[in-house]
Amino acid sequence: MNARRREALTGYLFAAPWLVGFCLFLAYPLGASLYYSFCDYSVLHQPVFIGTTNYTDLFADEVFRTTLVNTGYYAMLALPLGALVTLSLALLLNSKVRGMTFYRTLFYVPSLVPSVSLAVLWLWVFNGEHGVLNVALAPVCQALNPVVKYPLQLANLLLVPVSMVLHACHMRGIVLSTQLSPPNWLSDTTWAKPALIVMSIWGAGNAVVIYLAGLQDVPQQLYEAAELDGASWWSKTMNVTLPMLSPVILFNVIMGIIGTLQVFTVPYVMFPGGSPARSTYFYTMYLFDKAFRDLQMGYACAMGWIMFLIIMALTVASIKLSERHVHYEGS
Repeated sequence: MNARRREALTGYLFAAPWLVGFCLFLAYPLGASLYYSFCDYSVLHQPVFIGTTNYTDLFADEVFRTTLVNTGYYAMLALPLGALVTLSLALLLNSKVRGMTFYRTLFYVPSLVPSVSLAVLWLWVFNGEHGVLNVALAPVCQALNPVVKYPLQLANLLLVPVSMVLHACHMRGIVLSTQLSPPNWLSDTTWAKPALIVMSIWGAGNAVVIYLAGLQDVPQQLYEAAELDGASWWSKTMNVTLPMLSPVILFNVIMGIIGTLQVFTVPYVMFPGGSPARSTYFYTMYLFDKAFRDLQMGYACAMGWIMFLIIMALTVASIKLSERHVHYEGS
């Protein structure tokens, strides 16, 4: 055996554990799930090929459409809010002030909290009667009530249809409330998803660390040149920092798309069954229930592949739309 073959064999032997793991734990499950998505498969029996029935049933499934809407709503609000907060925190933490190491640690530590523990903690925070958040909001609402009483009355008259007002007053005697009060976060369909969106900021530490690493790579001579031209802090941020940080922003946006579309643990613990009224029933929760509660594994596999196509389409669209705005150093 010549030296080149011996070297190649040695390289394959060193790579063999990874190759075996890739085939067993990634390639085979992917291929099997694609096949099962075209089957009637309950795990307990042999799969029966049924063609595209699972996919056609999905698009006729009202619960599936509800989970898509809920997940899209959550992603469209949580993703830009998270990007804004994490980038702002990274810019603040990148400044040279005393105790910056402590502040960086302070913002990163919450991202290390296990998701189930986090959900239990926020159940206490968002409790409608005794939660810390509502206890803090109660005096604020009381202070604002005299200020907003009459504007709220006018808004009710302008925004609520006359027929609904007449029906409420004449048939049920319902009086529109003009009193501000802390919301019931866990049982109100209006506030349940915003509560989860607020919670998504809690784990911002990972993205902040990535932004901080990118900020450290911005060439200092660019800031010096901008200062010589009389640029303000805002001008330097918009024309130097953000363009040089654009590859990192794109990476975090793509990771954010994947993360927000796959949100599962926290809502599954805090809002069993997507309560209230399925307003927090997300895509992955429905997929999990179909696979492991209803044992419709073929149906769940079809949902998994649809989610894969959605994420892939959004990722490709993000890359294409950002081509003119992402600047790589040296390019």
